[in-house]
Amino acid sequence: MIIKKNVGITSYGVSIPSRVIEIAEIEKVQGKEGCDTGKCLGVISKTVPSLDEDAITLATEAAKQALGRFVGKIDDITNLFIGSESHPYAIKPSGTVIKSALGLSENMALADLEFACKAGTQALQIGFAYLLSGMSKNSLAIGADTAQAKPGDALEFTAGAGAGAYILGKKNIIAKLLATTSIATDTPDFWRRAGQSFPKHAGRFSGQPAYFYHVNTTTKNILKETGLSPSDFS
Repeated sequence: MIIKKNVGITSYGVSIPSRVIEIAEIEKVQGKEGCDTGKCLGVISKTVPSLDEDAITLATEAAKQALGRFVGKIDDITNLFIGSESHPYAIKPSGTVIKSALGLSENMALADLEFACKAGTQALQIGFAYLLSGMSKNSLAIGADTAQAKPGDALEFTAGAGAGAYILGKKNIIAKLLATTSIATDTPDFWRRAGQSFPKHAGRFSGQPAYFYHVNTTTKNILKETGLSPSDFS
């Protein structure tokens, strides 16, 4: 969808845990020394949250940075959407805790989103939709995770932690929204049932049928819709 109205990102913030583990250390513990997993995956290290860090604390810190850069009134932020696959509570929203910690107005639309790796970008799209509809002056969209991985599982090499927060608005834009697109398919080899501590990963469909297909298809769709090509980007 081509976006003709003047909306975009007006401020942002990020937060990552201070602790990091080298992928080579995980290889040693798993008994896979010499397999060059780090080189193969393109991942050299990953963040590790402390015992008192979760998706809520990381999201709050990222949003604090965004508010510190925000040119406007805090009460004009009238919706908040946070996407995560690792919300700390099964029953209790992350968003209300974040709202209270930030001192945002209680007069707002707010919801937690959960959709594995897509939840954060969906928060952005919903926030922009509120702006474009005239239902909001400014939106706060957050993606945050402290992704879990069962020891010994392939996810242990890449499942890290961090958060990004974006304030969306119509003034003082630093990155304008020109177009947006989405596709959705089911990826049946990655799941975590209620009560389970770690997600399960069969490793059959996450590559070509899922991540690669989604990235390739949405990229081609948005380039076609905008009339742009890869050579137009530096």
